[in-house]
Amino acid sequence: MRSLLLLACLLLATSAAHAARVDTLSIPSAAMQKTYRAAVVLPASYAKNKKANYPVLYLLHGAWGHFNNWLSKTPDKQLLHRLADQYNLIIVNPEGETFSFYLDSPVKADSQFETYLTKEVIPAIDQAYRTVRDRKGRLITGLSMGGFGAMYLSARHPDLYGAAGSMSGALELSSANRKATPDEIAWRNKNLTPIIGSEEQNPAFFSANSVVNMADQIHKNGLPIIFDCGVDDGLIEINREMHRRLVYNHTPHDYTERPGAHTWEYWQTALPYQVLFFGQVLKANGVAVP
Repeated sequence: MRSLLLLACLLLATSAAHAARVDTLSIPSAAMQKTYRAAVVLPASYAKNKKANYPVLYLLHGAWGHFNNWLSKTPDKQLLHRLADQYNLIIVNPEGETFSFYLDSPVKADSQFETYLTKEVIPAIDQAYRTVRDRKGRLITGLSMGGFGAMYLSARHPDLYGAAGSMSGALELSSANRKATPDEIAWRNKNLTPIIGSEEQNPAFFSANSVVNMADQIHKNGLPIIFDCGVDDGLIEINREMHRRLVYNHTPHDYTERPGAHTWEYWQTALPYQVLFFGQVLKANGVAVP
């Protein structure tokens, strides 16, 4: 019995010694006069392979969320650790607040998350870690609001990212193409208007910054794109519309619908497919760490 217990302890210790680790990094924002935290998942090989520069996946959280959601809310709490180890990939979970949509707000000076992510977070990560400091080794995706953010930021900053994705993305800000219910109007007025302004007062902002209206820009950029949505998700129709527009303008992309709703169980299933896609991009770009 003692031998079995000793063996079990040795196996656990060996496993822990060869597993990804998580850092919590404080990243100040001059644009917002605040300091936010980011969770950084480092593959086990990072500590040993000191000559290698590692590609980075920026993984964004959704509305009502915060930077540590991908580590705390997936049913499998080791999901990011395993993906980081499997692909020798640094995974960064930055802060996006509850309803920022990763935009620079036109009405709220301390909600400038496009500037924060592109001009403050990326340089901080590149300074703190051995990264591939080039778009070829930089990827971005996210869930729901984070899916919007990933597609939005990559469309506007193709010089920063080598590929982009979205899971269950809320890809439209504007309600011009649909009739909003009274409940939706009340929700938007309560949660979104204080952060990104009123659609009634500034409809051009909402239209211009809706990802679904950026299909031509995405085509022009030519980035590898992957996105998906569950068939029981309330956001399925806007994802289908995004797919239709990209098909119409002949933009290569990977689009998938699978069983599931707007849940962590769905996103836990979706993420490994996206990282597989990104891993192939990194190999094609010559920056994957063997």
